[in-house]
Amino acid sequence: MNPYTIVNLINTLVNFYSTLIVIWCLLTWIPMKRDGLLADIAAVIGSLVNPYLNLFRKMMPSTMGIDFSPVIAVLALTVAERLLISIIL
Repeated sequence: MNPYTIVNLINTLVNFYSTLIVIWCLLTWIPMKRDGLLADIAAVIGSLVNPYLNLFRKMMPSTMGIDFSPVIAVLALTVAERLLISIIL
């Protein structure tokens, strides 16, 4: 497999997961009915994103009611991506 293909795949996966984190954050701001379609979508995305975010929530509790774990999680994901790409290339 070509190294640039692997780099492209890693970049695509990281961008997709980062986008899921941002979408989940935006969905948490919207008031939803418990049995609505939007709540189901938020639950599915939350089940994909929350295990990763919980790693950062343990290390860094919310400050004044604001959860900064998504920001730190996306930054950590980006740093890991860049490190992995620098190793491959």
